[in-house]
Amino acid sequence: MAAMLKKALSVVAVLLIAASTCAAGPEVRSDHPDTYVVKKGDTLWDISGMFLKNPWYWPEIWQANPQIANPHLIYPGDAISLVYIDGEPRLMVNGEAPEVAPKARDDGASEAIPPLPLSSIRQFLSRPRVLSEEEWQSAPYFAAVEENRIVGHAYQLGYARRFEGELKVGQQFAIMRPTVVYTDVPAGWFWQKDKRKVESRSWQASDQWHWSLREWVSERGAETLGHEVVEIGMATVSVLGDPATLYVTYSEMEVRRGDLLLPVEEAPHPLNFYPHAPANTAIDARVIGLTGGFDRAGPNDVIVLSRGAQDGVEVGEVYSIYQPGEVVHDEVAYPKGSYRAFFNPHDKKVKLPDEFNGHVMVFRTFDRISYGLVMNGVKPIPLGARLDAPTQL
Repeated sequence: MAAMLKKALSVVAVLLIAASTCAAGPEVRSDHPDTYVVKKGDTLWDISGMFLKNPWYWPEIWQANPQIANPHLIYPGDAISLVYIDGEPRLMVNGEAPEVAPKARDDGASEAIPPLPLSSIRQFLSRPRVLSEEEWQSAPYFAAVEENRIVGHAYQLGYARRFEGELKVGQQFAIMRPTVVYTDVPAGWFWQKDKRKVESRSWQASDQWHWSLREWVSERGAETLGHEVVEIGMATVSVLGDPATLYVTYSEMEVRRGDLLLPVEEAPHPLNFYPHAPANTAIDARVIGLTGGFDRAGPNDVIVLSRGAQDGVEVGEVYSIYQPGEVVHDEVAYPKGSYRAFFNPHDKKVKLPDEFNGHVMVFRTFDRISYGLVMNGVKPIPLGARLDAPTQL
């Protein structure tokens, strides 16, 4: 049964990839509706997919209505229609209805249809942050908690150090728990210095020493992509000093020594982006983190990518995900146990082509890494999968 399922998935993947050679632009679905009225709970990706075979081509056929301040913001009740202008397909909202009021639409921006399902990405829009090496090494941290306990709770005191600049009584900080550090490291020892790989491992703010010789050698040439931290609570400065005393106003889990303190982010991250193809696909990005607690990711799972804003990655970009092909033994030309197989150890190995897994849309970027949501897929996505230009479906 498993073999049959794997074969079926492989056939689907081949058909999807083969279809990518058919067209180099937006294709309209043959079963598209003439008009669709937007409903609460819709997403821009879903609506795009009703009209287009490839939703990331939305910007190329979206007709900017002059009465709407931001043409990519649509709302429940809007009527999306497919029309042809000079022979080219265009999507329009409410036609030329003069009663649409720009001011009312601007005021109701919070009700606009989101590009992605918010339930899948909401916690990743605010709770996690990614710090550079310099940022985490200079961030304030809890050196102790009340009564010198190992952990503390809400409504208890904590004692923090390494504050820079003017600190005020009543100032609020987010309590951040170190989780994962992402690094670009040599793939081997000194003689493999040109081969690189991306690693992720758990970390704590007290991590300073390396007890493994291989780890020490590897990190001599390592480049940190980011230290991921997640918000677990809030604290308020109550007494100035070194250490300063902070009152934990709430916590989702026990506060412990080594937790960091970062400024509170005032505004949520904007959602006024739209799916589109990347401007640069030669970024050599990989999947370096899975957030669902499993060793594979699927549709509506958030994954971590090894490139960020410094590499030109933008929010809203859509990429195809490819699983590295396996290396197999060609037992037809080089049968096992034969002299030919014995004397040709390298020739008998065959690297299979990379296999298409699905699509991911970037919804949050940091300097060196990004978060993306898996939009669709034909195979579970493993760590190490690579990104490329979005495949035509």
